[in-house]
Amino acid sequence: MQGFPIIVLNFKAYSEAVGEKGVKLAKYAEEVSREYGVSIVVAPPVTMLSRIANSVSIPVFAQHVDPHFPGSWTGSVTVEMIKEAGAAGSLVNHSEKRMILSDISIVVKRLREEKLVSLLCTDTVETTRAGAGLSPDMIAIEPPELIGTGISVSKAKPEIVIGAVDAVKKINPSVHILCGAGISTGEDVGRAIELGTEGVLLASAYVKAKDPKNILSSMAEYALKAWEKTQSSK
Repeated sequence: MQGFPIIVLNFKAYSEAVGEKGVKLAKYAEEVSREYGVSIVVAPPVTMLSRIANSVSIPVFAQHVDPHFPGSWTGSVTVEMIKEAGAAGSLVNHSEKRMILSDISIVVKRLREEKLVSLLCTDTVETTRAGAGLSPDMIAIEPPELIGTGISVSKAKPEIVIGAVDAVKKINPSVHILCGAGISTGEDVGRAIELGTEGVLLASAYVKAKDPKNILSSMAEYALKAWEKTQSSK
């Protein structure tokens, strides 16, 4: 990754993320990353990991990884599998793929051991505080009730974002903090960074957009402006 700010694009299991359509989405992200100098990560479906990792130079994350070592775990996705496929890291505990705390701890540790990046998803200030204690590389706070609504957390619930940022700074300031849920416009991204985050995690606003590259370009532009503003005020 180039650094921060960062935009993480979760492709989920949308039909737009499969096959050549998914590759195009990843390539658009790569183009915007180069044009604006903003770190952009894509998280395609597991069946697309290798193909997309071999098609772009930006980081590619898995959407989920299980807390298992290689062995008799039918249907599981191990850290070794995503690393071999070319992944640079993985989302952990997304609201649509929840995990118990002990498994989260194992996954974060295993990703670290394999030199892969962990992006832990949390839903409240309290779970963010607990998550920071596990020392993931990044945390993204996402109130699940706002996911996919088009109502951004940075506007609808700024107090949650501010609380999460403060909690992480107190518990483990080495953890990078992002936010997600309802992030749909460049303005949403800029506001998130102004609230103290280092970037955003989003999905449908990009994947299902009629002009995804244009949407992402706007987000990158707002992210840079907000980042420069916040950094200059420190």
